[in-house]
Amino acid sequence: MRFGVLCLKTGPAAVASERLLRWMRERSFEAVEFPIVRSESSFAADRPSVEPSPHADTLTKLAQADILVVLGGDGSLLAAARLAAPLGVPILGVNLGHLGFLSEVEEENVFDAIETVAAGSFRVEQRMMLDACVERDGEQVGSFTGLNDAVINKSGFSRMITLDIMVGSEYVQTVPADGVIVSTPTGSTAYSLSAGGPIVSPLFECLIITPICPHTLYSRSQIIAGDEEVRVVLSSSGRDTVLTVDGQVGDSLRAGDQVRVRKSAHTARFVRLGGRSFYRILREKLRERPRHEIDGEGGDGS
Repeated sequence: MRFGVLCLKTGPAAVASERLLRWMRERSFEAVEFPIVRSESSFAADRPSVEPSPHADTLTKLAQADILVVLGGDGSLLAAARLAAPLGVPILGVNLGHLGFLSEVEEENVFDAIETVAAGSFRVEQRMMLDACVERDGEQVGSFTGLNDAVINKSGFSRMITLDIMVGSEYVQTVPADGVIVSTPTGSTAYSLSAGGPIVSPLFECLIITPICPHTLYSRSQIIAGDEEVRVVLSSSGRDTVLTVDGQVGDSLRAGDQVRVRKSAHTARFVRLGGRSFYRILREKLRERPRHEIDGEGGDGS
């Protein structure tokens, strides 16, 4: 079995990956390292983006891996999912971050996890992804794929924005708000949850539309079928308004721009070893925690 090991080049993740690679090679596991490059987003300098290098050589090597081991936090896993999904490579998440909601194992259990996977004692769980594209004056000017969500919101000190929301060709509502989140079931426990959206089992295929701080009494989250398309038109001035996908990639928006969000043809694949259900993870990760636990957390912060 061929393993790829993907991690940040610096910090605790780099140290952990070097230790893991050394251990794997001592035991004759075939393993190749794929470092993640942390770069600044091109559309908003104050929003860091974490993206693996998309060089053709990297993709060719990664396509030959049977399992991609990702060391880091949820941000690293989101970046890895966008890279691995088109190649169909399953991901084993090793948590080095704060929450680790998408990870399967903690760092202290990674050696046992590798041996379990090498023995074939695992299953692969598929997660729906989404595609978001930006249309301007009838032409597509940007396209992104994500696992969690597509978010249209104002940045900096800009005023409230006005958004026309449609499902397919059907007009739904016009919302004056700070923005809107369109999330997958996986993303329902991320930004959407913080904005008052529902928790949805990742076994479903659907899209969740959640306004951010709407200035109305009637705007609520809506769950639509996975095969339906959400269309959001920025009808206000659009100054300092951005589209972000998974909080990592995206583009700036102008008045009149239309963002179309739909289910992606790509599916994220995660290695599951058993023993932890989605609901157990909810209890463990989203419980109220003492301040000393939060202050004492380390990791790559992604």
